[in-house]
Amino acid sequence: MPNIPPPKPRRTKRTVHESARNPVPPQSSPQAKPPQQAAITPARSAAFDILVRVADTSAHSDDLLHGPGMSLLSQADRNLAHTLVMGVLRWQIALDARMQPLLQRPDQALPTQVATALRMGAFQLLHLDRIPAHAALSESVELVRAAGHPHAAGMVNAILRKLTRQPPAKPKIYETTAVFAERLGHPLWLVDRWVQNYGRAAALAICTHDQSEPQPSSLFPPAAPSDSPHLLESLHLDDGSRLVAELAAAVHPDPARIWDTCAAPGGKTLVLARRHPTAHLLATDANPRRFQALATRLEALAPEARTLHADATALPADLGLFDLILCDVPCSGTGTLSRNPEIRQRLQPSDLSRQSARQREILTAALSRMAPGGHLLYSTCSLEPEENEQVVNAALAATPGITKVALDPIFSQLAAVGLVAPGAHTDLFREGQLRTLPDTNFSGDGFFAALLHRTKAS
Repeated sequence: MPNIPPPKPRRTKRTVHESARNPVPPQSSPQAKPPQQAAITPARSAAFDILVRVADTSAHSDDLLHGPGMSLLSQADRNLAHTLVMGVLRWQIALDARMQPLLQRPDQALPTQVATALRMGAFQLLHLDRIPAHAALSESVELVRAAGHPHAAGMVNAILRKLTRQPPAKPKIYETTAVFAERLGHPLWLVDRWVQNYGRAAALAICTHDQSEPQPSSLFPPAAPSDSPHLLESLHLDDGSRLVAELAAAVHPDPARIWDTCAAPGGKTLVLARRHPTAHLLATDANPRRFQALATRLEALAPEARTLHADATALPADLGLFDLILCDVPCSGTGTLSRNPEIRQRLQPSDLSRQSARQREILTAALSRMAPGGHLLYSTCSLEPEENEQVVNAALAATPGITKVALDPIFSQLAAVGLVAPGAHTDLFREGQLRTLPDTNFSGDGFFAALLHRTKAS
């Protein structure tokens, strides 16, 4: 929680004293036998374990929700576990703000397991109408007991019971940025940036979008021409990612050599492979785990593509130059907070300058491998100018012979051949660069892309 954050791994945990005031479950008399402990459902147990791992490590919720342990659950339990994990992560800041005043010591740091059980219980009580209150409350208490914190059980019970007695929040005529940022579970420093860069209405729309499950947009028709159902099923791309890939594939009519610089998990690479089946396609990634997943995926779905575990800034010189380069760089991911909600708990303002420095290194290295007359599409899933326009402008200033090309005509070409819905989303571009804003000009994730070209004479 903002004022009672879970400790870092290996941090000494403080003792919670509230349990002495309201033990759970209450007994009718000192002689009464303790009632049998409530069972913890597999869904809640799995969700609790995942949320603790996300809080204490660098693990990603999406990876854990698709991990081997989840396959052992029934479909109903998998659905509930997914709802609990994603819901708690999306609403964590708002949940913490509701519960902090109810604590006996609001500034106290709680153990990760205790904070997680509180958040799970609060999320179920406040956001899941079909979950009985007694189930949400009793199982949250038992999760704390099972995690080795029996003395915190009374505090968890007391806080959640107080929460059930609070009246519903009344809608306000006007909300400050701080109020709607907290209400919608976003860090204020990030929302302040969006208000400054895109305006208050857009910032509010982005925050609202981030609180629900991603939904497909109307950008792509149900079946694109020349695409088999097998291809569409294999892409596993949201519409923003697919748009970036389709734009990249369309910028060069017949590239002989293509390089996807940071290719994992490989969805965009598959689009490039399908659109240019005769090209020599190289897909690289620097992360060992992600590269292995990329190599396995492409071996099954695009065996003609070559994969190489390599950092984009240190590609072997003997691999030569490329006619088409997709430079979809690692970024903060602030355009994907609906899909990756834990980012909002982890990201700090200082991370943006660090990301930007790395992105400039990758883009500069990629530009040096672009053949005369070649094209490079730079893209991120970030909403932050430091990772987007500023990176591109710095590269243009530092690299002679490189020009920026407007992407609007490329999008029009995609619409003309039926790859995107006719007349859809005509406001996706700013000064020739792609900029999707969730629930503002686009119903999918937030993406940026800019097209660069090397003149034949350079």
